[in-house]
Amino acid sequence: MPVIVVANPKGGVGKSTLATQLAGYLASRGHKVMLGDTDRQQSCLTWLRLRPAQAAPIATWETRHGHVVKPPKGTAHAVLDTPAGLHGKRLDEIVRLADTVLVPLQPSLFDIYATRAFLDELLAHRKSSRVQVGVVGMRVREHTLAAEQLRAFCGSLEVSVVGHLRDTQNYVQLAARGLTLWDVAPSRVERDLQQWQPILEWIEQGKA
Repeated sequence: MPVIVVANPKGGVGKSTLATQLAGYLASRGHKVMLGDTDRQQSCLTWLRLRPAQAAPIATWETRHGHVVKPPKGTAHAVLDTPAGLHGKRLDEIVRLADTVLVPLQPSLFDIYATRAFLDELLAHRKSSRVQVGVVGMRVREHTLAAEQLRAFCGSLEVSVVGHLRDTQNYVQLAARGLTLWDVAPSRVERDLQQWQPILEWIEQGKA
């Protein structure tokens, strides 16, 4: 069962947005998906409670006191949102579960350098090369200096920038209804679906 972990030690960088959208995509493909949340705020679980009954189903991945419980048999894919400040033993526990780790990162110098130590620790905790690690630029404008700074930073760490997501109210409005880009007419979110394509292709290449 492929497990996708969304992680960054900073709060407010878009972890829950990335996790819920990934779960929605996998559900739209007919997979049995579980979405877990080890953050105290439980944003993903709040989102799940808002999800309409007619939308593609996404199950809750149970956690206890912030620790992950093994998903039941029959689950095809799992997505796990993680808390701010993740490091040490808890990071090690979560990385052991992961096939893919996605790190959402906004392209400001403050966010970039605040995340550097985490990426170093994450790569050190990765026990084997089977765990693929990639960065997703959040609220990024393509072909800008900020986007180039993000690529240069990740290149220095040998971590791929697998895609960029723009700053748009589409994510805010969909989240308020428990929905994702794949739950509405494609014509409404065409530009955003295009931005997701390289991210999804990268995940599929890792068999996640």
